[in-house]
Amino acid sequence: MNETTNAFKMAQQQFDHVAEQLRLDPQVREFLRWPMREFHFRIPVRMDDGSMKMFEGFRVQHNDARGPCKGGIRFHPSETVDTVRALATWMTWKCAVADIPLGGAKGGVIVDPATLKLSEKERLCRGYMQKVWRSIGPRRDVPAPDVGTTPQMMGWMMDEYSKLAGEYTPGVITGKPVGGGGSQGRTEATGYGVVYNLREAMLRLKMDPSKCTAAIQGFGNVAQYAAIGFKELLKGKVVCVSYWDRFDRTSYVVSKDDGVDAIFLQSITDQYGTIDKEKAKAAGYKIEDGSVWLQKDVDVLIPAAIEGQINAETVLQISDKVRIVAEGANGPTTPEADEVLKNNNVFVIPDFLCNAGGVTVSYFEGVQNDMNFYWTRREVLERLDDKITEAFKSVYEMSEGEKVFMRDAAYMVAINRVVNAMQLRGWI
Repeated sequence: MNETTNAFKMAQQQFDHVAEQLRLDPQVREFLRWPMREFHFRIPVRMDDGSMKMFEGFRVQHNDARGPCKGGIRFHPSETVDTVRALATWMTWKCAVADIPLGGAKGGVIVDPATLKLSEKERLCRGYMQKVWRSIGPRRDVPAPDVGTTPQMMGWMMDEYSKLAGEYTPGVITGKPVGGGGSQGRTEATGYGVVYNLREAMLRLKMDPSKCTAAIQGFGNVAQYAAIGFKELLKGKVVCVSYWDRFDRTSYVVSKDDGVDAIFLQSITDQYGTIDKEKAKAAGYKIEDGSVWLQKDVDVLIPAAIEGQINAETVLQISDKVRIVAEGANGPTTPEADEVLKNNNVFVIPDFLCNAGGVTVSYFEGVQNDMNFYWTRREVLERLDDKITEAFKSVYEMSEGEKVFMRDAAYMVAINRVVNAMQLRGWI
């Protein structure tokens, strides 16, 4: 995140802007500006060398009017409580805009998971669960993976909860490995959701996807499957992806004029999203500075890394050719940059609509856990496509009807649904 960007202030600023347009009651507004509950704790972990290390952890539950809270657990060295608050808030709007019966939460631990051995990682995951298990559960709050966490880590957390609760409870957490209570299609869900949103946007903008090019920031799970889907589902061309090199702490862009092969790049990428530069060069890829993804002459930009990447300064580097910004990441565009994009007539697919594929399939995973009956990958992705298409339609129609920016329209749809649930429950 840009040093000057506080993610939670940004989330509140976006909310306030739309609350004003909706003429939301001041008391309701104050209710929704802040999380309902927060947990801050320290996790002692015995390291492999015998020493004891303390880690700082968080779980923030923003709103559960529409159903149990839902949101990932992020392991990142730059984690802050404000980042977690912002992500929890965005999860409330994301679940509402996708029209799934869940609320918003998020968790985090201040740690670089790449510095931990596998056994240390497992002890940290189990330690995290020991701190929060009384405040979560399939009908309370359902965590999931996020930046720096994996399906295996979710499997450990689910197992720890089940031990503490005294019964096998797969629905306490989603994003688990297939075969351990996980859902088919979950791995690609967020990236494919980005692509389904792009397809719907291009349809309305009368763009031919097969003639379109894209530049992607990031090469973690979301970016990988957005790149694969852009080529396989839309027949378009991804000219570059960027990634963070965890070894020399620098970002790079990997590009190819005739388009990158995301499946090949995936094969030379480690679990933290670091691409093997030498293997990429040997395969004919150019390695460029990490910022140039933003300056490429493409039709579509897909920021799929972390918050605040398109800000007041960087937005000025975007090519005039860009017609769509599809936000695969959470909060990648600051309010100042939004104004520039709006003035330049760039169509923005806002984060909590664009990347709602992951939470939608997480919801499907919970449903399957409850039924103890599991769908095929094809069934999952068809249901996902239906949900995302309907969500896009509701936001686009709000945008056209109210003559507002897509981000504002997404907030309007989401806030109206949450406020309606609060009214129905007698909270307000």
